[in-house]
Amino acid sequence: MGEQRPGGEGLLFLTDEQLRLGIEAMFFAYRGFTADPDRILAEHAYGRAHHRAVHFINRSPGTTVNNLLGILGVTKQSLNRVLRTLVEDGLVESRVGHRDKRERHLFLTETGKTLEHALSEAQRSRMRAAYRAAGPEAVAGFRQVLEAMMDPEQRRHFAIRKGER
Repeated sequence: MGEQRPGGEGLLFLTDEQLRLGIEAMFFAYRGFTADPDRILAEHAYGRAHHRAVHFINRSPGTTVNNLLGILGVTKQSLNRVLRTLVEDGLVESRVGHRDKRERHLFLTETGKTLEHALSEAQRSRMRAAYRAAGPEAVAGFRQVLEAMMDPEQRRHFAIRKGER
């Protein structure tokens, strides 16, 4: 893939063509990773923004709208459009905060949990097959690469999700 720098510093140098191939691999992998969920979402007239919202609400039941804004990195207007649809369609329940009445806490309904499970199972199945084919060392390396590509704020959110602080 690349070559080690002389002197054993362990730095990997890649040519522009190798980087282009990596970029293309990411595009194609992302297209495959989102293909099955996209088909499921299309049946409900939802898009990937709905999927991301449902995913993170499922991962953190009771999360606030502000927390979700930080995780997703979208505008409040954009998120409100998505949440309004999900609430109106009975997938998400928005509850007023106990301590702060201005806060809205988000929960998936049973219908929302069913959709989230279908979406995530499609992705888990694809990811499970790829991880098994690649092996544990490749999986660890892949995760390191993904984390290294994240912006610091994204990495912070991800670290919290992994149980790190």
